[in-house]
Amino acid sequence: MSKSILLDIKDGVGYIKLNRPDVFNSFNKEMAIAMQDALDYCRNSVEVRAIVIEGSGKAFCAGQDIVEITTPEINPGLKSILDNHYNPIISRIRTIEKPIIAAVNGVAAGAGANIALACDVVVAKDNASFIQAFSKIGLIPDSAGTFFLPRLIGFQKALALSMLGDKVSAEEAEKMGMIYKQVPADEFEEVINKLALKLANMPTKALGLIKKAFNKSMTNDLEEQLTLESKYQIEASETEDYAEGVAAFIEKRRPTFKGK
Repeated sequence: MSKSILLDIKDGVGYIKLNRPDVFNSFNKEMAIAMQDALDYCRNSVEVRAIVIEGSGKAFCAGQDIVEITTPEINPGLKSILDNHYNPIISRIRTIEKPIIAAVNGVAAGAGANIALACDVVVAKDNASFIQAFSKIGLIPDSAGTFFLPRLIGFQKALALSMLGDKVSAEEAEKMGMIYKQVPADEFEEVINKLALKLANMPTKALGLIKKAFNKSMTNDLEEQLTLESKYQIEASETEDYAEGVAAFIEKRRPTFKGK
């Protein structure tokens, strides 16, 4: 795997670290492909039951590496960058049936912000920020920014932030419902690790079905969603974790879930 993406597996958690701190973890082709490989590994590994995406150094991710797209010899072109780099990353994040945490340790700009917002749970340091920086260079939000942002914070607010390119602090992001929560910088690592371990030790088959149901709710009508809930609830009830959860409740003990 490329040095631009680090993967560490510990206690059932796959920690994927964006590792180009000298350019604020901005993406080039090598890093984007390595990110896809890391996500695929976590998807397929029975050892990994939760995933954390984090950044090295001071930033989470500054989006696209401008040097790549302004150097003719190495520029893949925007269509290739979207079709082969960012869109496959977003698709993986949304279809991997395991909980994915975005641990936003610093600025998340452009595609970096939207990769974070595509994750299941977004936790940010109190000094982090989010910027839809695209309009500043004459582009539109990509990496599903036009899909998730209005659903998270509302049409008017999302449109304004996308047009104006305002910087949103972690505190503001939490208040407007863009992210799950912000935490003090000195508590950040501990909070992320505890949250990841909690998710990894939950009934992850059910969490995966919750994720699938929420994905479908983006386009389903009420009747379609009710039918889907019934289908997924039956699937959840047939898991070993459901049997364990019920048994533990009856026996008044803590359940031991195995993600099966």
